[in-house]
Amino acid sequence: MARTTPHDRPLTEAQPLYGRIATQLLGELRDGSIPPGERLPGERQLAEHFEVSRETVRQALEVLRRGGLVATDRRGSHATLPGLPVESPTSLTFPVGARASLPGAVDRATVAWETPPPEHAEALGLAPHRPTLVHRYESAGADGHGRRTAVTSFSAVALAEVAELGRYRDRADGAGSAQLRRAYDWMRKAGLALHHRDAITRLPGVPSVRVTRRVHDQYARPLEITDLVVDAQQDALVYEFTLPAAG
Repeated sequence: MARTTPHDRPLTEAQPLYGRIATQLLGELRDGSIPPGERLPGERQLAEHFEVSRETVRQALEVLRRGGLVATDRRGSHATLPGLPVESPTSLTFPVGARASLPGAVDRATVAWETPPPEHAEALGLAPHRPTLVHRYESAGADGHGRRTAVTSFSAVALAEVAELGRYRDRADGAGSAQLRRAYDWMRKAGLALHHRDAITRLPGVPSVRVTRRVHDQYARPLEITDLVVDAQQDALVYEFTLPAAG
């Protein structure tokens, strides 16, 4: 007799609650919200997302484990649906527009615990004057041309759920060098599926453009916002995208 999965059965009120949650979670796995190989959010996050108890989430995950749809190891549960796992795609460089240092180039990156720009606070849902982790990046060629500056502010969600970012709070004095190039990778490893939205605008009166990147997770919670200003006379903006493998 063929084995069925939660996705193969109709979603009815007669189905146990944990079975309905398993069906809904499987739907999110199959629509690409959580790519193959990615960690699932923790039990607490899933319980809040589906508005059920953690015990119901545990039972739902067990249903998916028995069907071979998720697996659990020391790092937690992760999707095992067919497709290529996402490791470190080049589209996830941080901050947006960061690049390898050119010969003679000067790069500098720092982090500070401070009040973010007002527009960042609004985008991240932070109360006015509430401090957060703010990352600053600057790069310029040896001749001063090709200058890029970026300011990134992180949300309370990112700092609470991404351990590597949270650790910077106590040493974010704005003075020491700080490389957060793996920030997006850290978010993914924390079980967050990243969704980017980039807006590019020209700045009046100067040969520069501004790139604003907003990143949220699979639950539409804001994670970070970056404003990058690029010397458009010297630079070309190149974006690379890694799409989920076809299921």
